[in-house]
Amino acid sequence: MTGLAFRHVSHRYGDVPALTDLSFEIDDGEVCCLVGPSGCGKTTALRIAAGLESLQHGEVQIGDRVVAGPGIDVPPEKRCVGLVFQDFALFPHMTVADNVAFGLRGRDGATRKRLVGEFLDLVGLADYAAKYPHMLSGGEQQRVALARALAPQPGVILLDEPFSGLDVRLREEVREETLTILRRAGATALVVTHDAEEAMYMGDRIAVLQRGHLVQLGRPDEVYRHPQSAFVAKFLGDVNWLHGTVADEVAESAIGPVAAAGIDNGERVDVLIRPEGLHLCRDPGAAGREATVVANHLLGHSSLVVLKLDQGEEVRARIAGDKPPAPGDDVRIRIEDDAVFVFPCKRQEPRNTG
Repeated sequence: MTGLAFRHVSHRYGDVPALTDLSFEIDDGEVCCLVGPSGCGKTTALRIAAGLESLQHGEVQIGDRVVAGPGIDVPPEKRCVGLVFQDFALFPHMTVADNVAFGLRGRDGATRKRLVGEFLDLVGLADYAAKYPHMLSGGEQQRVALARALAPQPGVILLDEPFSGLDVRLREEVREETLTILRRAGATALVVTHDAEEAMYMGDRIAVLQRGHLVQLGRPDEVYRHPQSAFVAKFLGDVNWLHGTVADEVAESAIGPVAAAGIDNGERVDVLIRPEGLHLCRDPGAAGREATVVANHLLGHSSLVVLKLDQGEEVRARIAGDKPPAPGDDVRIRIEDDAVFVFPCKRQEPRNTG
């Protein structure tokens, strides 16, 4: 069953296009993350779904009902959506219980009390009902905002950059708590974020926007391992960006030959390689391109090693462990095929060589 659907949605601000022919569906009970850089149209899409921005072209469906389309514009309060904003938007003069109950206006007192209790219990704040927002931590405020959005039992929850105002450690903790709560509630959710790691952590699927266009939609592993454009490959993770020329479906790059199936001889290509796809060996007799270690950086359970190739290019390898080769060491680099993406420079259509 459809939870939320955008069908051929286009939107402009004056002469500036914000969304162009956006079409995708979120299944009932699915968490989908809408990602892309600032200004790509993410928040516009969310505001159109919520009814906070009038639809110009296309159609929006929530559940089994079209809420926006030709001749249709259901008001926000009647769309059965829950909203969670970046700043939480809690009412400071209201208690936690009253904040959660705010979206339950029109329900009888007993029903409101029951739902407030149920959803505060769901988010782990049953004992906080009488407290005020200023008495809570950032993570607790986020959970109150989520309880308020869930309490009316909406058809879809829309979350707009919900963790960007939190520090890094708290963001990771609250992100995990939020995902757990959404799963427990069986909620259909659209999460807008510019953080690729956050999207891959939370999303059953990821929709990637670039300049208002949907450029890829799929499971996190699909989008990460099989990007359909250089933009997607680079946005979802660090890459080494090299160049080469194709001969007999092989691109010769500074780091060695890589497969380039289907690309014409003599065509200039971009070669993108994920740092974790570079494996280092200290044995001078091992196969692979020779390189010299320039620097290494311990990142906890892994290390980032900067290497200089024979032709002067620098690349980065992410390796497991806390004992990387030292600066000045000579190593051999072996490339993992499924971490390499090759595409013609002009068309920018990546091809997974794995």
